[in-house]
Amino acid sequence: MTNLSHPGIKRVVDVASRKGVALDIRFMPDSTHTAEQAAAVVDVDLGQIVKSLVFVAPRPEGRLATIVCLVSGRSQVDRALLAAVTCEVVIRQASAREVRELTGYSIGGIPPFGHGRDVRVLMDQDLCQYEWVWAAAGTDSAVFRVAPRTLRMLSNAVVAPFAGESWMRVVAASQIEPRLQFEAGAGA
Repeated sequence: MTNLSHPGIKRVVDVASRKGVALDIRFMPDSTHTAEQAAAVVDVDLGQIVKSLVFVAPRPEGRLATIVCLVSGRSQVDRALLAAVTCEVVIRQASAREVRELTGYSIGGIPPFGHGRDVRVLMDQDLCQYEWVWAAAGTDSAVFRVAPRTLRMLSNAVVAPFAGESWMRVVAASQIEPRLQFEAGAGA
């Protein structure tokens, strides 16, 4: 089905509309299964593709806390960093069945917002460097273009360094010579 009446697409459009944002949903001729395929179809840089990856953290009472990571198509989630950012002791990628149950969407069409229940959303800081990014609109053949700042607002996301490469850039950028730290009074 490639129309706006698809329940998953309708939910995404409705959430955006309630927040005052009109989405321009684009339908691809075929479903895309990788970020590389999606980037080729919409003719953008791989980094502009938003991968919505679902992770879970088990709770003592048996339920799962859901964490949706909005990741640049160029990046990979570093689970140790994700655990540190979320303050979770145990974290793992959700199974396909869990993804469907926890978000209401299937892998490949998971949008960054409009999930079936409350989920925690984190956004890869690498997405912020682009003027526009592209995300799934509820199916594996529908996408929409959005500014990263708007994406963050629509998904109620927290921007955090949980992708391995982006974390290294943060560390490298914050390096200051020890002598300068001492002169500034930081090393006394």
